[in-house]
Amino acid sequence: MTDTPTPQDAHQAGPVHGDPQDARPPLRRSREQKVISGVCGGLGRFFDVDPVIFRVVLGVLAVSGGLGLILYGFAWLLIPLEGEEENEARRMLSGRVEGPALTAVLCALVGCGLFLSMLNNSAVMSFALMLTAVMAGASYWSHHRHQPGGEAAASAAQKTHKAQKTAAPPPETKAPPAPGSPSWWRDPIIKDGTTGPIGAGTGYLWGPDDGPQAEEERVPLRLRPAPAVTPLGGTPLGGWTFLLAVVALALGTGLAWRHQPLGTCLEIGLACALGVFGLGITVSSRYGRTGGGTVVAAVLTALLLAGAAALPKSVSTQWTQSTWRPESVAAVRDEYRVGSGVGELDLTGLPWQRGGTVGTRAEVGAGQLKLIVPDDVTARITMDVGVGDIRLPGEARDDVDVRPGQKKHVMLEPRSGKPSRGTLEIRLKVGIGQVEVDRASS
Repeated sequence: MTDTPTPQDAHQAGPVHGDPQDARPPLRRSREQKVISGVCGGLGRFFDVDPVIFRVVLGVLAVSGGLGLILYGFAWLLIPLEGEEENEARRMLSGRVEGPALTAVLCALVGCGLFLSMLNNSAVMSFALMLTAVMAGASYWSHHRHQPGGEAAASAAQKTHKAQKTAAPPPETKAPPAPGSPSWWRDPIIKDGTTGPIGAGTGYLWGPDDGPQAEEERVPLRLRPAPAVTPLGGTPLGGWTFLLAVVALALGTGLAWRHQPLGTCLEIGLACALGVFGLGITVSSRYGRTGGGTVVAAVLTALLLAGAAALPKSVSTQWTQSTWRPESVAAVRDEYRVGSGVGELDLTGLPWQRGGTVGTRAEVGAGQLKLIVPDDVTARITMDVGVGDIRLPGEARDDVDVRPGQKKHVMLEPRSGKPSRGTLEIRLKVGIGQVEVDRASS
């Protein structure tokens, strides 16, 4: 006779031999242990770790490269709130764009901007990635340390699961959830500059209306009285947010203009502007409203911040033109440098010693770097151009080939019939611009 567990037996065995994954609550943002959105409280309950540890680690990761803001923003979007099955990302995709979702997106964008600005700092990035890996490993271990093992427990859990599936009634059919608060994406702009809801406003950006059709909606349009347009509640903050962001951009860039490289100046100004956009969206989620232009401007600012972080640090804010003509071997410097502008190194007047070697390097952050060597000197040249063109002797002026990441090693021998008076070993580097090498008669 087959031993079939009854629903009563399954109910009694459930707490003891139940599936550990079913016994543990699902991953949800906490409502009780909540400082901002309840992400750390939910993670602490799910992984059986003190939420303070998650808050400290995410705070450290936020200030050391922005990775903490990225992780927090995506967790806010993807993890539903306790008691709900729909997360903020799904609400946005279905058209219900609300303040918490916008704040989460902006948090992730600010984190991406900071992360891209710190890519060149290998020490900080290594620390952030190592701390993330350690926290992930500790959370995984804490999550699985209380799981019972053994074949007997697994067999009992399987029998209990089958009994519960047999005894459990089918889920009751429920009405669709009520739509959220009205979305400013759906509200049209009226001639007087205000906005108003379309009909009975569903809170959705697109898709069908979930509400029941009112009796007056069945009346033909020509017989319907003109409805009174009522603007959304709250003060429009989009214009003021954009104006303050422009002021923050100009102020941050201007204060650092004379003391920092061009890329750093732009990073400071764009980071200030992005912070103003974030503050404006956060304030508008409670005390006003902003338009879609504010979100688009914030995204564009984050992209510009990433571009500014990619600029070479050697690019300065002042455009200069320098010419170097050393008159002796002892006067040749180890390095010649121009931040932004034109740099020309002329070695035609140098008294070369037969069989001797002269070594140096020259660098221009953004602009043109020109090298002039005599035609009876052997030149070993290493050229490195981030984005730009390399022009060698004999090439036409209009032969311009702009490409990223150009690196060349060139050996220029003396012209035929002339012995070499000496050897030049030089490294030429340009971040953005052109390297030009030219021969001159001695």
